[in-house]
Amino acid sequence: MTGRERVRETLNHREPEELAIDFGGMRSTGIHVLAYLDLVRGLGMSLPPPKLYDVFQQLAEPQREVLERLGGDVVQAHQRVPAFGIPISEGWKEIRMRGQPVMAPRAYNPVDEGGGNEYLYQNGVKWAYKPANSLYFDQVAHPYQGCETPADVDAVPLAPMTEEDLGFIEEGVRHLYETTDKAILLPVGGNIFEAGQLDFGYEDFFVNILAEKDLMHHYFNRLTDVYMRNLENLLPRVAKYGPVLQFGDDLGTQQAPQISPEMYREMIKPYHARQYRYVRDHYPDCKVFLHCCGAVEPLIPDLIDAGVEVLNPVQVTARGMDPRHLKREYGATLSFWGGGARTQTTMLTGTPEQNRRETRELVEIFAPGGGYVFTQVHNIQPGIPVENILAVYDTAQSMRKRGWAKAR
Repeated sequence: MTGRERVRETLNHREPEELAIDFGGMRSTGIHVLAYLDLVRGLGMSLPPPKLYDVFQQLAEPQREVLERLGGDVVQAHQRVPAFGIPISEGWKEIRMRGQPVMAPRAYNPVDEGGGNEYLYQNGVKWAYKPANSLYFDQVAHPYQGCETPADVDAVPLAPMTEEDLGFIEEGVRHLYETTDKAILLPVGGNIFEAGQLDFGYEDFFVNILAEKDLMHHYFNRLTDVYMRNLENLLPRVAKYGPVLQFGDDLGTQQAPQISPEMYREMIKPYHARQYRYVRDHYPDCKVFLHCCGAVEPLIPDLIDAGVEVLNPVQVTARGMDPRHLKREYGATLSFWGGGARTQTTMLTGTPEQNRRETRELVEIFAPGGGYVFTQVHNIQPGIPVENILAVYDTAQSMRKRGWAKAR
């Protein structure tokens, strides 16, 4: 089977002949560029400098040789401007990261304002901040902060994708479809809850969804109108290639959802459902994939009802996210994409044998019956030993041919 066939079979809840594996196919199944450089060196490969395609999380684009070595079945079709207003469509330049060469977007020009603290500016505004020795940037600009009326919200510029954006995505999806046999994962955004946190700032956002509900519904409607325009303009151009459509909204902490199920149903779910149901109704071959971190088990029934078909990262270390419970309760309708290795714990501090044992156990839980794409819980960070990365992915590949069935 090809990677594309493996992923298609499992997302249709048919147990595939071979386990589907994702290494670096999206911005939450990826690898930090410094960890990637260590991995390439540990594999003994001599490769050109990798592309730093996600400047927000400082993620590397996996190169073909590494993708094949780790068994990856998924490739990512990029947005033209993944983060902080920095396009990846204008070419690449070599920079040094901790003394090592990396290819960065030409428009990536962090400003060192002393002591190694770096800022990224967008339209003259300090937009993101990376403290010295930090691994990634945080957004520090909140364009809706202080908005008190619908008119204030409407005064903040907000526009759908341009023809340049749409054409870039269409060409990228077409190229991947024609030049690889991998499943294509296409990020389409659609963040509601998380967008509000970044747009208003966390304090204003949480106050407003309790005390200024009409204002927030106005904001959410305006935001969702733009998202719907993007879907309506984009999907007719790319749906024939069958991409998995990756939406995102982090709703959980490691202990509980950030809001109650009742608040989710009132304030967020209608805007999720509007997008997800549009895809389900008009483009059923394009699966609705939601990246949603944390302890979100209490929200899963509502997420399924809203139209979610695939859940990532399946944070099995978070409260209530027991793998056996998730598979038993939701595995008939929901596909799990992730949860195959615990990045915060075992991958970071365990031995290779502990990682092999854990990976086998998790695959044996999630893979039977289909509905499972293997990858670790969220991005691989610097400090995770190369031998543990290889232990995880070599174990997954050793179970490729229905190894979970042999274990039963």
